[in-house]
Formats: sequence, C-alpha cells, structure tokens
Amino acid sequence: MPLFGELFLSEVIKKPVFDPKGEVIGRMKDAVVVKGDPLPKISALIIERKKQLYRIKWEDINIFNKRIISSYLDTDSIGPSEGSGDDLLAVRDILDKQIVDANGAKVVRVNDIKLEGYEGEAVLVAVDVGMRGILRRLGLERGSEEFLRLFNSSMPCNLISWNYIQHLKPKLKTIALTVPRQMLSELHPADIADIISQVSREEGAHLFKDLDIGTAAEALSEMEPDMQADIINALDPEKAADIIEEMPPDEAADVLSDLPTEKAKEILEHIEKEEAEDIQELLGHEEDTAGGLMTNQFIAYRYDMTVKEAIERLRKDSEESENVYYIYVVDEQEKLLGVASLRDLLLAGPDTKLSEIMELKLKTVTPDADEMVAAEIISKYNLFALPVVDNEGYLLGIVSIDDIIDRILPPAKRKGRAR
Repeated sequence: MPLFGELFLSEVIKKPVFDPKGEVIGRMKDAVVVKGDPLPKISALIIERKKQLYRIKWEDINIFNKRIISSYLDTDSIGPSEGSGDDLLAVRDILDKQIVDANGAKVVRVNDIKLEGYEGEAVLVAVDVGMRGILRRLGLERGSEEFLRLFNSSMPCNLISWNYIQHLKPKLKTIALTVPRQMLSELHPADIADIISQVSREEGAHLFKDLDIGTAAEALSEMEPDMQADIINALDPEKAADIIEEMPPDEAADVLSDLPTEKAKEILEHIEKEEAEDIQELLGHEEDTAGGLMTNQFIAYRYDMTVKEAIERLRKDSEESENVYYIYVVDEQEKLLGVASLRDLLLAGPDTKLSEIMELKLKTVTPDADEMVAAEIISKYNLFALPVVDNEGYLLGIVSIDDIIDRILPPAKRKGRAR
C-alpha cells in the first residue's frame, strides 16, 4: 500500500522521488487526478528532472508519504509526460482555485488538498481553505502552532469535505465529487446570488447554467441589475425566456429593460404571448415611477361575487400570483371600487357579497407618480400593497411593500426581509 495514513499535497510537492536503488529520479511537480469511487484519486505523479517532465503511474509507486516517495522504476524506465489539456492536475487545476462551499453557502479558495490512503489508492478527501493551509505551504505551520501555544491558543483547521464543494471551473465537472445539482438548488436563492456575485463572470455564468429553471429564476431575482444582465446575455434566447417566464412580470420587465433592445426582443419572442404582453405593458413605464415599480399580477373580483365564491377562486388564483395581500373589488368594466383584506374575507359569512365588506376609502396612485410618493403612502398608511389606476379608475397593477424595499434599500439591507 503506497500511501500510509494521511497527508496534504503541499507536504509532498517538490519532494524528491527515489528509484529502487535510492537514487533521486526527479522531484514531484504535480499529480494527475481521475474519477474514483467514492472519491477522486491520483492516477499518476508528474515529476520534474532537469526541467523536463515525466509521468509515473500510481501502480509504479512503491512508497508515498510525507517523508519519502519512491518508485519501482529506475530512471531509464520512466517515460516523458505527454499529458493532454484534458488532464486534471491537482496543483495546476485545483490548488488556489475558487470553490463553492455548499454547506456554508460561500465561495472559498483552495489553500491545500488533503489526501488519504483508501484500498491502495491515494484519494482526495478534503480541501483546506483556512490559514493553516497557507502556513503549511510556506513551511510555517509548526512554528505558528508553537507560538500560539505561548498564549494558550490554537489555530483551527478549516477543512471542507469533497461532499460539500462545487467546483467552478468547467473542466472539473468530470470529477464525480462535484455537488449534485439538487444540493446546490437547495440553497436559498439569496445565497446562490451571493455566491455568483463573488466569482468571475465566466464562472458565475457556468454555475448559473447548472441550476434548474425555477431555482435560476429565483436566484436571478436576488442579483444586482448589472449581474442579471450579464447572466441573461450569456444564455441562449430560448433558455433565457424559460427563466424569465418563471419570474413575476415586474421583475421580468426589470431584467429585460437592462438588456440591449435586440436581445430583449429576441427573448420576448420565445415567451408565451399572454405573458409577453404583460411584460411589454410594464416595460412601457418609466423606471422611477409607480408604473415602473408595479406588477400586473394581482387578485381582483367583481363586487357581486360572494365570499364563498371568492375563497374558492382564490385557492386557485393565488398559485399564479406571487403576493396576495388584498382582494381588489372591481365593477363590470374592471374599474376599481374597493378593497377587502384576507381577514375581512375569513370573518364574513359565506353568502356575503364583496361589495358589503370592501373598504371604500382607497389610497391609489397613477402609473406616472414618482416611486417615492408610492413609498410614502405605503409607509404612512401601513399598507402591504398600493393599487395603481389610470385616470379613469381602471386597475392597472399594484406596488407591493417588497417592490419598495427592493428599489429603495441597498442589497445588504434587504436580505433580512420577510418572504
């Protein structure tokens, strides 16, 4: 069994590799990593001698530990390294690279790699993302530990098991240890957005493409406008349309408004006609107005509907509407007459008409009203949503308290809001 116990990659890099006679045949430069079961494993060592690279297969390794590395082969039996660009190398491709810690929902950097012996193989079991890994590579780990002991302190290990990491580089997708897509999808959309915002555009786009449509739409909603535009621009129009369709119309309109006109038009052509019309309607309003903030997803029923009928219909309609705060009551022409809260609906008798329980003293705004005016009304009257009507009283949409928070508060402040 070549590997005894456990070690870190930094402890063997640049170590001399000996032949059966004890002669140095080179120094360890890197290690080829391949898919293993259950963990990835080292399939070969790359050694350097006189500025030339050579490859020793794992089965030709006799001893492999932090003190000595030896091979069954002599110098003349070792072939040159003719690895292709498809090889996954531990130092070149994993060390110092960014990974997603799916357990901690954050992006970290690989400072070292932990190896263990398993059934005669050297398998990769964890990455070190802490200060220990950096100090170990600098040869300062032991000295730092002794120094900290003087102060009755210690340096914690910060290892992440392969079971909780998601590689960001495309070539690493071939390793069987990448976090399954469903594990990444279980993260909160805000966490996914944070992760994508911490990496390069290329890596963020790659990670985003691996999300299912529903999760992608939720994560996109949590991103800053410039990041949203970058992500959608990197997708083909059909997939972008699938994601946009999953978003509430007002959020979809916000995303499309930041895209080049031709790209937005191309995406809209792939969206179902009715939904595309809803989005285009919202795109017609100025960004800093109530119309630019509102959504045209709301619940509105006729004044002569009974409470029983309204509740039955609400069970179905609420599935299509993101936020149900109030029931808006309209006439035959869909002009706004009043509003009923869900509490009013629950306390009323089943045969009561909506016209009998609706509140007539409504606060409304027109679509061209300044967004700050809408915010002030919502704040002053403790509203969850504010109806937007045209000059003739037709209900066009609603501005929700979430819309106000998203627009006015910076991203760091809005994360804690209720959902």
